[in-house]
Formats: sequence, C-alpha cells, structure tokens
Amino acid sequence: WMSFEFFLFSLFVIACGLVFLETAANPYMTELGDRETAASRLNLAQSFNGLGCICGPLVGGLLLFSEKGEANISYPYMLMGVVVLIVALVFSRIKLPEIVHTDNVVNGKTVKKGLWSHKLFLFGLLALFSYEIAEISINSFFINYVVDDGWMNARDAAVVLSFGGLGLFMCGRFAGSWIMQRIRAERVLLYCALGTVAATFLIVCNLGKISLVALFLVYVFEAIMFPTIFAISLKGLGNKTKRASSFLMMSPVGGAIGPVLMGYVADNSNMSLSFIIPFVSFCVVLFYSWYADVEGNKGLVRIISHTSSSVLLKGPDASNFSVDMAAAKQPAFS
Repeated sequence: WMSFEFFLFSLFVIACGLVFLETAANPYMTELGDRETAASRLNLAQSFNGLGCICGPLVGGLLLFSEKGEANISYPYMLMGVVVLIVALVFSRIKLPEIVHTDNVVNGKTVKKGLWSHKLFLFGLLALFSYEIAEISINSFFINYVVDDGWMNARDAAVVLSFGGLGLFMCGRFAGSWIMQRIRAERVLLYCALGTVAATFLIVCNLGKISLVALFLVYVFEAIMFPTIFAISLKGLGNKTKRASSFLMMSPVGGAIGPVLMGYVADNSNMSLSFIIPFVSFCVVLFYSWYADVEGNKGLVRIISHTSSSVLLKGPDASNFSVDMAAAKQPAFS
C-alpha cells in the first residue's frame, strides 16, 4: 500500500487541508482589528511562511537522511502529523469569537450587491492569479537562471535560493507589515508593484550583475503582494467575505501555468527572455494596485467629507451622525 500513487494522494490531502486553513484563517485575520490595518496583520501572519520555507528543508533534510545515508521518508510527515493534531486539539478547546458581517448601508438603506459586481474583488482575483504565475515561475527557474549565466553551480544556487531569495522574501513581509501601519496598504502595494516591474524588466534586458541584483530585489518587492491583494480584495464585501475568500484561494492555480509558459519561452530563446512571463504578470498587479490606490483615495475623501458635515449637525439632526459615519466608511468600490 506504500505506493507512489498513495504518496501522491497523501500530498493531495495535505494540500486540501492547507487550502481549507487559509480560506478560513486569512479573512478571519483581516477582521481582528482595525480594517485599515488588515493588510498589515495578514502580512505579519504570513511572514512566518518564509521562515518555514527556510527551516523546512533544513529540518526535513536532517530527518530524511541518517548518518549512514539511509532515507527515512516517513519521519518528517509523521512529525508534521503529530504537530497538526496537537494544534487541532488546542483550537478545539478554544472558543474563538464569531465574526458577524452585515450588509452595506448607504444613507440608511441596505444595499445588496452580488459578489461578482464588486470590481475590486474581480480585479483582485486576476491580480492574485497573475502574481502566482510570476512568483512560482521565478522560484522554479531561479537555479536555471543563475547556473545558465555562470554565476554559480546548482548546489550553491539551491542554498542561495533558500537563504538568500526566501530570506529576503521573509524580511520583505516583516518590513511590509511594519510600513503598512503607517502608510496605506494600497500605496505600499503600488510602490512594490513598480519595483517588481522594473526589476523583471532589468532581468529581461540581460544586463549581467545588474540583472542578478534585480532578481534578488524581486523577492523583496513581491513579498507583500499576496496577503495585501487578498486583504484589499475583501474590503466592503460584508457577508460575502467567506465565499470571496474561497475564490481567492483558487488563484494559486496560476503557479501551475506560469512555469510551463516560462519553460516554453526559455526553450525557444534564453533564460533572460523567459522572464517576460513574470514581467507581464507583475504589470497586471501594477494595474490593480493603481486602481486600488485610486479607489482607496476616494474612500478616504468620503470619510473626511462625511465627518466634516457631521460635525456641523446640531439638535435632532445629530442622531444621524452614526448613519453618516456608517455610510462614509463604506468603500467606494463599485
């Protein structure tokens, strides 16, 4: 029964569990606190993904191979299974607060809109799909790129990818989480998108060491994209948040498409030119970040204007203050 097919089925079960976890945990994280800092919290939580990507191969290597060179494939999976069961037991004993979503209220009236009528969510779905194409493609061909250009051998490249690229990725998310407490998430995403587009363009141009440095800068700039796009895309969805989260978690399928496209370009040209696939993908993210930044500014203006008008209210009209504020806080994402 310990066949390759059974091993693949086990990986499928693990993948399902991870998707279920992120589908529930990501929107929950965005709700635990001020909405304006939702992206910051999600970036902080997902910063530990990078830490896991660094420590995972190290711990796995120690468990997989004994001093005699014998492989113990079951050990790391047994350890993960025990840890997951312990965590599940802990959470089963903890009563987490239930997040209750309400419909959007504008001028005292309930506004019901379908999920697919929210443009920011729709564009966010496309942006996440494009981001996954870029991220997974770059990770998949990092070693090929540095080896083909003669920068290092495959063994050294694997180490540099784990500690250099993924290390910068982790630091980028920690830094992004801190910055988003001071600067709007939409604006930070816009700057990072500009950085990834510029960096991938330099790689495509094949400028030697400049392109190599640009490759590492991509890991810094792209780090905040997934959690930030995810958090922004859920804004203003109310009781549709959970359903929207499930659709957003389907976007990683782009990671299965990107490497195929990038490999096809590389086979018919060279490794540098194959980075045109991540370049185009990051251009899509750049367009989304610009759109989100514009809409975010509109929402900010609405809050300021409604607050100013509410201050002038006196007497009986002052009771409408809460209604005005509720309307002002509804994002202008139509």
